[in-house]
Amino acid sequence: MGDILFAKYPNLQLSQHVFQLTNPAATKSTKQASLQSLQDAISEHKMAPLYRHLAHPVDGVLNAPGEGTSQLPTSHRRPSSAATLLATKNPTLDVPLPWDEKLYESLKAENEKELEAIQKEEDEAAEKAGETEVQAARGKRAELYTRIGDKEKAIAGFEAVFEKTGILGTKIDIVLAIIRVGLFFGDKILVKKTVERASVLVDSGGDWDRRNRLKAYQGLHLLTIRSHALAAPLLLDSLSTFTSYELCNYSSLVIYAILAGSVSLKRVDFKSKVVDAPEIKAIVGDAEDKLAAITGQTSAGPAAGDEEMADASTSTATPAPTAGAVNLTTLGVQQDAEVAIDFSPLAKLVKSLYEGDYKNFFGALSEVELNFLSQDRYLHEHKGWYVREMRLRGYQQLLQSYRVVGLPSMAADFGVTIDYLDRDLAKFIAADRIPCTIDRVKGIIETNRPDDKNKQYADVVKQGDQLITKLQKYGQSVRLRGSERG
Repeated sequence: MGDILFAKYPNLQLSQHVFQLTNPAATKSTKQASLQSLQDAISEHKMAPLYRHLAHPVDGVLNAPGEGTSQLPTSHRRPSSAATLLATKNPTLDVPLPWDEKLYESLKAENEKELEAIQKEEDEAAEKAGETEVQAARGKRAELYTRIGDKEKAIAGFEAVFEKTGILGTKIDIVLAIIRVGLFFGDKILVKKTVERASVLVDSGGDWDRRNRLKAYQGLHLLTIRSHALAAPLLLDSLSTFTSYELCNYSSLVIYAILAGSVSLKRVDFKSKVVDAPEIKAIVGDAEDKLAAITGQTSAGPAAGDEEMADASTSTATPAPTAGAVNLTTLGVQQDAEVAIDFSPLAKLVKSLYEGDYKNFFGALSEVELNFLSQDRYLHEHKGWYVREMRLRGYQQLLQSYRVVGLPSMAADFGVTIDYLDRDLAKFIAADRIPCTIDRVKGIIETNRPDDKNKQYADVVKQGDQLITKLQKYGQSVRLRGSERG
């Protein structure tokens, strides 16, 4: 099977540092730490192209619109990738990345020197050695461009290696590297196309390790495009076999899996795959949960499920004491280098949602928004949508258990005012997301149980009308073409 190739670069943590520089929700100390890490990486890895892309006084994406020189209009200065590489389109930098022309020239000279050495190695390999050595030199060039942050040349370099490679495993590694380049620069279109390309390669005979790695790549990509329902199974399945440390650390994977699962899974799956999952308990649980998860005393199996949606306070289901698999490799040395993360808001979110403790659920949701959604470059863009969907999930979970609910009672349960609850519910009712009506005079919320048979009948009528319309248009088109031939 062997180790994955080209896995060292790009360092996706650097893109997180760039994001934090422009993140209004980040503290000044966090921005200063990110700036220092970014400057250190630029100097250490001789990242002249990335340095120019970020900090150049005219072309740099970190410059606010209107800065730079008058010779270049601002409308032409902002690259298309800037909107996804940065937290905001028009960043205001409390901690700016300064431009140093001498530093840039020295880094550029170092890059040219390395490229000349690689070109010399390739020429000698072509003259004296075989195709394998030539490919190795081309691979070094592609990896160099990836290391220094030259997106276009890195992709071109990998494509050149891909075209001359016959080994399937190497092809998959190259495509995975291109996906990471796309993720680094926030190029969702490139990532989408390349993930599909990787899927085709893996399906044609990829080994278990690369197939498993691709699952994490697919899950993260789906998360960035707000497809949480599709991302959740992939991310949760990756927890027990995760090895894609070039993509993200294990703690980040746990965060993504919990958030995706919480907003998209049905209650029975939410309990078995999130609430009772030993891999998640081993990270976000209390000391007793962590010990039980590692020793296999807890299980994420189906024995822990609620078969019907019901109020959690009446639930008596308990997890069966069957053995659960925990990815012990993720709890060892590789995790020691990670920054300590307070997972308590996530733990509160999961626990309060499942147990129906809605007041604490809303409080935990606000903490998750502040500590996780606002601080992660993949989650930041969708934080408003995510918070709204989680509020909706809480409302749905309570309302579908009752025929009539008192408005003051429900407002007290969620810890909000009656006016706020009225306005918030009204949005979801108008969008047909919650089947209920609000009677402010009586102070009640009455749920409208959907009739499955009537709904199926309405769907059949609607789809039938659409089919008839299409057939009529097709018939008119055929008659017109026939008259033209006549």
